[in-house]
Amino acid sequence: MAHSHGHHHDHKDLKGRNLLISICLNILITVAQVIGGIISGSLSLLSDALHNFSDVLSLIVSYVADRFSKKEASFDKTFGYKRAEIIAAFVNASTLIVVAFYLIYEAVIRFINPQEIESGLVIWLAILGIVANGFSVLLLRKDSKANMNMRSAYLHLLTDMSASVAVLIGGLLMQYFGWFWVDSVLTVLIAIYLLFMGYDLLKSSFKVLMLFTPDDMDLSVIREAISEIPEIENVHHMHIWQLNENETHLEAHIDFNRDIKLSEFDTILDRVEDVLYHEFGINHVNIQPEFQKDDPKDIVVQD
Repeated sequence: MAHSHGHHHDHKDLKGRNLLISICLNILITVAQVIGGIISGSLSLLSDALHNFSDVLSLIVSYVADRFSKKEASFDKTFGYKRAEIIAAFVNASTLIVVAFYLIYEAVIRFINPQEIESGLVIWLAILGIVANGFSVLLLRKDSKANMNMRSAYLHLLTDMSASVAVLIGGLLMQYFGWFWVDSVLTVLIAIYLLFMGYDLLKSSFKVLMLFTPDDMDLSVIREAISEIPEIENVHHMHIWQLNENETHLEAHIDFNRDIKLSEFDTILDRVEDVLYHEFGINHVNIQPEFQKDDPKDIVVQD
C-alpha cells in the first residue's frame, strides 16, 4: 500500500533560502568581529569571530546537505541523498561539542589573564551579533523542530546569539564596573549548555546512521499489533530503522496459519500497512511471507 508523504516544494526552497540568508549574515558578523577585535584588542571578540566562522562552515554543510537531499534516486543511488541531512547533523553536532570545549579553554585563559579592552566597540559589535543571529534563529526555528540538519544549524546560531549576549553583558560590566571576569563565567555557562545540546543531537543522528530502532518504538508491541490479524501466525526477523526523519522502514518475516493465495496476501498486506502507518507512523514496509518454513522465529535474528 502506497502512502504519500511528499513535502511542498515551496517549503523546501524556503528552508534553503533561510539557510543562505543565515550564512550571509554570519559572514558579515565574522568580518566585523575580526576587524573590531583587532582594533579594540579584544580577545573575546576574536574568539567569538572564530566561533562564528566555524558556524559559517557548519551552515554551509547544512545548506549543501539540504540541496543534496532533494536529488532524485537513481540506479546507483536507490535512496538518492536522503541521508545527507543526517550526516550533516552528525558533523555539525560534533563541531558543536568541539567549539564548546574550545570556548571553555578560552574562558579559563581569559579568567586567569583578564585584559582591559575597548569596551564601547565590543558592546556595539555584540549588539550586531545579537540582532543578526537573532534574526537567523527566528528564520530556522520552525524547521529545527522536525529536521536534525536544521536543528544543528539552529543550535549553532542560538549559541552564537547567546555568546553575543555574554559579550554584551561582559562589555557593559567591564565598562561600568571593571568586572573583566564576568565574560569568562558567562562563556563557560554557554559552553556547558552547548555540550548538553550537542551531545543530544550527536546521539540522535548517530542512532539514525547506525540503523538503530527509533526510541519511541517497541518491537514487541508492534509484533503484537500485527499478530492480531487472524491469518497471521507469527511475526519474526524484524528490522525497524529510519532512513531519515521523514521515512521509517520496517521489514519482517510473517508466518501465515494456512497456505494463502498471492491475492489474499496482497489484501492482508494492505491491513498490515494500515496498522503500521496509523498506529506507529511506519511508512515503508517490506514483508516476506512464509508458511511452515523451518527458520528462527525470534523477533530479532542475527543476519
